[in-house]
Amino acid sequence: MTIILNGAPAQTSASTVSELLDELGLADKPVIVEHNQAALLKTEHQSASITENDQLEVITLAAGG
Repeated sequence: MTIILNGAPAQTSASTVSELLDELGLADKPVIVEHNQAALLKTEHQSASITENDQLEVITLAAGG
């Protein structure tokens, strides 16, 4: 299916946000996910279903100094 990922069309076979993060190689990384303009808690990633044309923003967090 096609979703909008970080502002650009993307193809995915994921049905949940958790599966999408696995596909992107970000499952074990600190990320913030916005799904259809609503921020998700990490505990919601497995239950948040993805459907055609959903809009997702995935922001990776990096520590630095």
